[in-house]
Amino acid sequence: MSDGQHGHGHAHGPGPAASRRTRRIVAAALVPAALATLIALVVLWPGQVETPPERRGGERALGTVTAVAEQACPAGAAQQRCGSATVRITDGPGAGGTQTVDLPQGPGAPRLEVGDDLVLLYAPDAVPGGPAYTVVDQQRSTPLIWLVALAVAVILAFGRWRGLRSLAGLAVSFGILLYFVLPAILDGSPPLLVAVVGASAIMFAALYLTHGVTVHTSVAVAGTLASLVLTGILGAVFTSLLHLSGVGSDDTSYLSATQGDIDPRGLLLAGIVIGALGVLDDVTVTQAVTVAEMAAGGGRTRWGLYRSAIRVGRAHVGSAVNTIVLAYAGASLPLLLLIAAGSDPVGELLTGEYLAQEILRSAVGTIGLVASVPITTALAVLVADAGTAVPARPRHARL
Repeated sequence: MSDGQHGHGHAHGPGPAASRRTRRIVAAALVPAALATLIALVVLWPGQVETPPERRGGERALGTVTAVAEQACPAGAAQQRCGSATVRITDGPGAGGTQTVDLPQGPGAPRLEVGDDLVLLYAPDAVPGGPAYTVVDQQRSTPLIWLVALAVAVILAFGRWRGLRSLAGLAVSFGILLYFVLPAILDGSPPLLVAVVGASAIMFAALYLTHGVTVHTSVAVAGTLASLVLTGILGAVFTSLLHLSGVGSDDTSYLSATQGDIDPRGLLLAGIVIGALGVLDDVTVTQAVTVAEMAAGGGRTRWGLYRSAIRVGRAHVGSAVNTIVLAYAGASLPLLLLIAAGSDPVGELLTGEYLAQEILRSAVGTIGLVASVPITTALAVLVADAGTAVPARPRHARL
């Protein structure tokens, strides 16, 4: 192939064509990891996990409000609305019948109106002599379906085939979370091991589905995998050093009480690993593609290519770190408001169990994110076509 043909071919590709030896080296590194992930999925697969009846607390039912009967609340009562509502059961225990339920009370309780569609809990033995049905929440399935449909339409309109592949990767990710990660943890498997295996499976499926089976996608996969391992190790080390139990909120306290065989500390580490994956794959793909595009132009040594790509990575990491911190701050906004309104010393609040967990998530996730840039960039430079990355190398030389 002539020099002109060589340059023309790179001008229209995603990056320099990888040699056969390069592809073999990448495959030799990733195929064992993929096989190990597949074997671990099979070994840890929980199958159908049934929640014991004593842990369910009742059965789920759906209903529609047909009438609301309010009455004056007792003097000095904290309730804002007292009375009852008549609900026609549309699905679940007692479907087709009519039941009377108490108006829900407390912060965030739904305000019932005629025509509201409700989610109810059927527990006839929960309170002797009390109502068999309790209002749990509003039904939101219809507006949620429309919202998801709108989001899918926007993704497909802009991303086209790439958008469709990304949606397929997203579906696989949710499938692994819903049918493997959560059931396996409920089944008693170690949460950290389950999270690492699940995150690896999500990574392989989502990245290859979205970006295609190419050397550059494989580089992003390898960089993501290395960064996930680093994140998991740092999370485990500092969880131990900080003496965190994993029980830092009402949700985890309730889960520990009702699901006694779940390790809350392992659950904390599992959340760190899975949460880090969402940011890591974005950064690693960007770095791999950046190196490929820079190498396509030729005229750079490998060191020059690495330095140029690292500058792009620094800008990306700067934005991503801010994104991570703001995401955690947004999720913890009610807690931050309590801190601002309280009188406890800031030092005590920051070192408390809950905030220490959030700091651990942010810090470990940030370290893993920063580390992914030089790792992925170095791997991408190593697999870049030597003929273009190092022009001095003879064209006839083979990798």
